[in-house]
Amino acid sequence: MQRIYIILLSCLLIASCKDEKISNDANEKVEIIEKPVVIEAYGFNLNDFVVLRDTVRKGDIFGDLMLKNKVDYQKIFRISTEFKDTFDVRKFNVGKPYAILKSKDTSEVAQFFIYEDDKINYTVLDLRDSINAYRSKKNVKYVDRVASGVINSNLSVAINEQGIDYMVTNNLSEIYAWSIDFFRLQKGDKFKVFYKEKYINDTIYAGAEPIEAAYFEHNGESFYSFAYQIDSLNKVTEYYNEEAKNLRRTFLIAPVEFKKVRISSRYNLNRRIAYYGYKVRPHKGTDYAAPMGTPIIATANGTVEESTRRGGNGKFVKIKHNGTYSTQYLHMKNQNVKKGQYVKQGDVIGWIGMTGNSGGPHVCYRFWKNGVQVDPLREKLPVADPIADSLKTKYLAFIAPLKSKLDSIPYTEVTLDNQLITEN
Repeated sequence: MQRIYIILLSCLLIASCKDEKISNDANEKVEIIEKPVVIEAYGFNLNDFVVLRDTVRKGDIFGDLMLKNKVDYQKIFRISTEFKDTFDVRKFNVGKPYAILKSKDTSEVAQFFIYEDDKINYTVLDLRDSINAYRSKKNVKYVDRVASGVINSNLSVAINEQGIDYMVTNNLSEIYAWSIDFFRLQKGDKFKVFYKEKYINDTIYAGAEPIEAAYFEHNGESFYSFAYQIDSLNKVTEYYNEEAKNLRRTFLIAPVEFKKVRISSRYNLNRRIAYYGYKVRPHKGTDYAAPMGTPIIATANGTVEESTRRGGNGKFVKIKHNGTYSTQYLHMKNQNVKKGQYVKQGDVIGWIGMTGNSGGPHVCYRFWKNGVQVDPLREKLPVADPIADSLKTKYLAFIAPLKSKLDSIPYTEVTLDNQLITEN
């Protein structure tokens, strides 16, 4: 009996050893060897380098930064002289991010310098034996975006409350700068717009692209706009309406950006002021109040007739645009142009001030037609050339799906309790 017990015990021990071996073999087969995670940026595997990331600080000098990271004088000199068209060491701007990729050994010598020109574009300096410099850009994903709104106070609020990029407000104001008086938007005015948003690596927001098409309803009147490129050689894009008419006019409505100012006094030939005993004192200009130093821009192309200081006008600029129209800009802090100088629409000709008879910082904008001062906000100003008849059929076919898309976008409105509602 004892012998039988010993035999059984031996069998159990042998089986146990086999099970343990099988178990160990199984464990060996499923063993996972983790590989290091590859971190890529700027076209490099960052695992191959010691990486230094920073931003340019006040007082930083490119040469000093390179010397600290063991780049010799000769290489620094070559970069500053041979590659200045690609990377100008003098334009080493405060706040710009950069990265230095250093050798992964005890010396940690800088091998590459990457300077971020903006969120998307960057410049690479190859600091190894054969010095080189080139520009590149991060992978960008473009996402279609539509937006709409009903204005209860002003355009900026209607857009910002929806979390839409503020550049959309700026772009809309530029598109309609010739046709809509943004200082007189009405409650209930509406807009629709579509454009593309940019994302780096699918997740990092990098801003909005120019508007592709828009619709604005102001005071019951409809304004369509479609981006269209006629001059493909120079890549000039203009905005036209549904009838192929150019939205751009000879004159901008205002000599300042609408978002920075307010109209403090309008053209009024019957104005009465308490200070003068309520006597009629005509105001033949439009006053735009803004912070001191706000840029004043030329509303149209022309030649500077005067840039001087005189009496109650203070410092001013007067521009002759053609045989019919002239404009004048009063109470400047300083002028930025001289008599005889040719200026283009949008050029900065001076800055908001309060020289002369002025109760606060503003520009008094005066507008002459055939030698008579008139109200520019009531003038039907000349428009730019429409699309040529030979191109009109192609243009109308191009905008047809865009217009259909605009018309199908519902309006989004922000209520007083910050709730978003939509209406067709």
